[in-house]
Amino acid sequence: MVLLQAAQIAKSFGSHRIFTGLSLIVQEGEKAGIVGINGAGKSTLLKILTGTLTPDAGEVTKAKGLSVSYLAQDGGLESGRGIWEEMLTAFTPLIDMEKKLRAMERQMSETSADEGASTQLLEDYDSLYALFKSQGGFDYETGIRIVLSGLKFAETDLSTPVNTLSGGQKTRLALARCLLGEPDLLILDEPTNYLDMDNLAWLEQYLKSYRGAVLVVSHDRYFLDALVKIIYELTPVGLTRYTGNYSSFVQQKAALLGQQQKEYNRQQTEITRQEEFVRRNIAAKDTTRRAQSRLKALEKMERLERPGRERRVAFSFNVTRPSGVEVLQTAGLGVGYAGLPLASDLDLQIDRGERVALVGPNGIGKSTLLKTIAGRLPPLAGRIRLGSHVQLGYYDQEQQGLNVDKQVLHELWDRHPNLDEVDIRTVLGRFLFPGDDVKKYVADLSGGEKSRLALAALMLRKANFLLMDEPTNHLDLPGKEVLEEALDGFPGTILFVSHDRYFINKVATRVLELSQDGVSSYLGNYDYYFSKKTEQEQQADRPTAGPAQVETAEKKNYLQKKEEERQKRMRRRRVEELEQTIADLEGTISRLEAELFLPEVYQDYVACQNRQSELEKARRQLNEHMEKWLALVES
Repeated sequence: MVLLQAAQIAKSFGSHRIFTGLSLIVQEGEKAGIVGINGAGKSTLLKILTGTLTPDAGEVTKAKGLSVSYLAQDGGLESGRGIWEEMLTAFTPLIDMEKKLRAMERQMSETSADEGASTQLLEDYDSLYALFKSQGGFDYETGIRIVLSGLKFAETDLSTPVNTLSGGQKTRLALARCLLGEPDLLILDEPTNYLDMDNLAWLEQYLKSYRGAVLVVSHDRYFLDALVKIIYELTPVGLTRYTGNYSSFVQQKAALLGQQQKEYNRQQTEITRQEEFVRRNIAAKDTTRRAQSRLKALEKMERLERPGRERRVAFSFNVTRPSGVEVLQTAGLGVGYAGLPLASDLDLQIDRGERVALVGPNGIGKSTLLKTIAGRLPPLAGRIRLGSHVQLGYYDQEQQGLNVDKQVLHELWDRHPNLDEVDIRTVLGRFLFPGDDVKKYVADLSGGEKSRLALAALMLRKANFLLMDEPTNHLDLPGKEVLEEALDGFPGTILFVSHDRYFINKVATRVLELSQDGVSSYLGNYDYYFSKKTEQEQQADRPTAGPAQVETAEKKNYLQKKEEERQKRMRRRRVEELEQTIADLEGTISRLEAELFLPEVYQDYVACQNRQSELEKARRQLNEHMEKWLALVES
């Protein structure tokens, strides 16, 4: 059964067209995700689907009696009620029904001897009682407690007025309010914002078992992998539907792009062959008709467009010089603020080449630990020792190191005055600040633009030990993928804080869990860490046999898997390099073919021979690169 259908939706703001011709279907019980670059219009589309925004064209139709709950991005609750009282509003019809039942019970206890009236009252009571029970009348308070507990609201918080909560708490409460209504369709815009890993794991399990349909916009790829079976990708071209989770979508999209590129290249080869035939035979008396016929066919041919790629950040991290083997060691380290200690007795050791993810619940002190290691905060106790030749580079999730009063160009140039303006502009162009965008003031940048600027500054620093606090915040999905590839090729050491489990899986070689008990180390990525945590919880009272042998085997399997992933990334980068080379060669061939028809060339025998020689060489190179490209794509 179709719950919601959008047909040929279009929306513009002033002269800026957001999208046009979008169509989408949500089936009963379906779990679907919408992805796309920042600014593609994902949130705008959700607002149109929920009726909070009117489309310029097209229509949205909903099933009769459809109940919908919508969580807007950063849409926190605003209320003067306490948390518990506010959650009860999700069940107002049930509460009214319960009040009516209580009134009927009192009426029955006080009723007169009128047998007819008593019988009718009893029948009405039985009917209402059955309806109350079938709609969860005896379970709604338990449901409220389960959802609030899953989203980290304690029993002691329930009387707290909503309007005194932080922005993140209000957003989590708005999410709880949406879930409690148990509508036919949940529409969620970035529901994982402000959730720690425990919250995320709970929400995934809750939504996976949810009986209704879910349509979600999210940058959390791990969340999408765990939950959805349908992916809609919103691009400037339109909305494309893929069956499967996020990882399946990535594979399907790569295969589709590869197929489109092959078809495009084949057509270009055929066009070149036919144009060459026309050029050689158009003037010959006995072949001119055939040449003219092929020329007409070429003119009628429907030309394929070169498969497009989104504008993507393009960068890599390098180092000025390598560090010593031991990069960081702490002993009895205490971190926090004056009068507010957050973590103590932290003993860490990180060696060169490690990529260490720091995880733990919100407020435990992860960001504070990074700031302390970076020298932004003094330690409350213990010591920090950096190894020989260690050069620190620190990425602050709040970008507090950026000067809001400077233009983008000067924010970067003032840090590296020895570089030419052209060099600075080139770097900024790679981080999607082209042309006059470099004259924007930092204060006017979006969150994503500030993140890219901070990453550009970090790249130019060429530090060999990167401390990164939530580096994927504000980055869209292509930006996250490029950052992962850049860090994969980084020859130094990384210690980073992230709630992005997909990012941790791609980057981390070790996970450090910060808790009230100190620091625990897990050799592996997030999946390994999560499986070991689950195993520890399940076998808390049972000793593990052969720990050394088990750890050795697990380490071997993990390293083998990481190597396979590295080879895949290298192959993907090689495909992209070949595609760029092929495009350059096709441009060169087009230029040389055009030059052969210039009077100053075809009237000059030497110039004509030189062009012909260059053309043959370019075609030969094109064929060689096409063979390499096909071999990689089909492998």
